[in-house]
Amino acid sequence: MTLPYPATYYAQSLTESRARPALHGVEEADVIVVGGGLAGLVTALELARGGLKPLLLEAQAVGWGASGRNGGIVSPAFACGSEDIAARVGVEAARALHRLTIEGVDRVRGYIRDLDIKGADPISGLLNLRRFDRADDLHAYAAEFAQDFGYELTYLDRAAIRERLVSDRYFHGLADAQAFHIHPLNYLRGLASELERLGGRIYEGSPATQAQFKGAQKVIKTAQGEARGPRVVFATGGYTDGLVPRLKRAVLPIATYMMVSEVAPDLIASAIRTREAVLDDRRASDYYRVIEGGNRLLWGGRITTRAASAAGVAQELRREMIGAFPQLAGLRTELSWSGQMGYARHLMPQVGVMEPGAWHITAFGGHGLNTTAVAGKVLAEAILGESDRLAMFAGFGLDWAGGPLGLVAAQATYWKLQAQDWWRER
Repeated sequence: MTLPYPATYYAQSLTESRARPALHGVEEADVIVVGGGLAGLVTALELARGGLKPLLLEAQAVGWGASGRNGGIVSPAFACGSEDIAARVGVEAARALHRLTIEGVDRVRGYIRDLDIKGADPISGLLNLRRFDRADDLHAYAAEFAQDFGYELTYLDRAAIRERLVSDRYFHGLADAQAFHIHPLNYLRGLASELERLGGRIYEGSPATQAQFKGAQKVIKTAQGEARGPRVVFATGGYTDGLVPRLKRAVLPIATYMMVSEVAPDLIASAIRTREAVLDDRRASDYYRVIEGGNRLLWGGRITTRAASAAGVAQELRREMIGAFPQLAGLRTELSWSGQMGYARHLMPQVGVMEPGAWHITAFGGHGLNTTAVAGKVLAEAILGESDRLAMFAGFGLDWAGGPLGLVAAQATYWKLQAQDWWRER
């Protein structure tokens, strides 16, 4: 059976490709999890580790959405900036939330190590670079991180950057040695295998068609079966449909784009001399990294509120790549693809209680690798009665995202931020 993944580099380089059956008939479970991305899988895995028997329903195949086709960078951050978080919940609560993102990075590293996930291929290092000539705030940011979190970021001047990247595009940057990058789909499928080893059940090709979750007994129906149990978790994201209208109203689907190059190690090395991942500090940043030991270049960027042609947007990504590295003009693109991220209006993950015995975990806004690892753990702790850390997300509820007007506003904000970035660079 062929897995229904879209054509991406990750889908073409799976270490295993076992398909899972669809749900047929009636199945009972301790917890029903709707959604087989990272948020659903981590939550289900941690529930299984806590002694429960979860049942997970996935409409396509595990990791079919943004969880399995993203940039693969694991670093401590939310989509929402620290000042905006503090304005909403206070400085101390904002710091506590950021500590969660650091814990999330450690948890991803721990999952890969402890489960011996083949093909996740973690590579250390992230360069966060700036395309205009200002550095005072970067020094302050690094000092604040060291003081508040004991987290070391190393300042890079232009000469230090040029030792790694043969480009005139970048002026200043911060190097994060604790961040890393991975093959996200192999990582995710490793989590799925461990969930099953612990007794969890995963049903693929089983989109939920009806959700009854306001009574003591929760029922999730699919085309050919139904799952029943006392608890349910809705773990959707950029592909949230109308199953739970309140969730759909709270999430904006935002598309982003990626491409992978041909095999050309010598040409790539003429421009990029580091295994560290790279991103710039614009709102819609370029992010890229060499893969396969330097044989290929993976490049991502751009955001749109309506899905555009991945092949068409790849031309824009190529212009960005060649603008930074003119020597890569002859580097051919072998494949391009897109994916939809889930964003909340407040740009923070939405993790909490919907009804007694029903929870939601969604809207990771392009920062899902580390934040799903810790948010899924925190949600599982709440369901298992192990901690009250779920309350840390209480300030970021299921705010209405604005519907079609919300998408228009998001696109307008993006254009505004692009203009600001353009002006700063000039």
